Amino acid sequence: MENKKRKILIIEDEKFLLEIYQSRFEKEGYQVFAAINGLAGLKLAQKEKPDLIILDILMPGMDGYEVIKKLKENNQTKEITILVLSNLGQREEINQGLKLGANDYIIKTDLTPSELVNKVEGMFK
Repeated sequence: MENKKRKILIIEDEKFLLEIYQSRFEKEGYQVFAAINGLAGLKLAQKEKPDLIILDILMPGMDGYEVIKKLKENNQTKEITILVLSNLGQREEINQGLKLGANDYIIKTDLTPSELVNKVEGMFK
């Protein structure tokens, strides 16, 4: 499937990072939706049904763990691939994200935006 047909939702409360990731994925031809917090992200996920969600954990209001729980409880969103991208890197935090249903968990500082695009493309194969 061509990238432009793929929908990605990025849920990230750091506006600067959100814009960098959004612009990088759009440049690669993805259709990108962006949400600045968990609740807005959850609503967008239900409306747009993206192929993949890139999700931060530490956010005001509803954190990423809660977003994963809610997505997995909903029949319309439970099959969406979730890639956690967080600064939380402790084994327990990573395990919690994966146990709740994330498909992968990456520490933000481990990847550049270009490497993140490559990672996502690998997940689509």
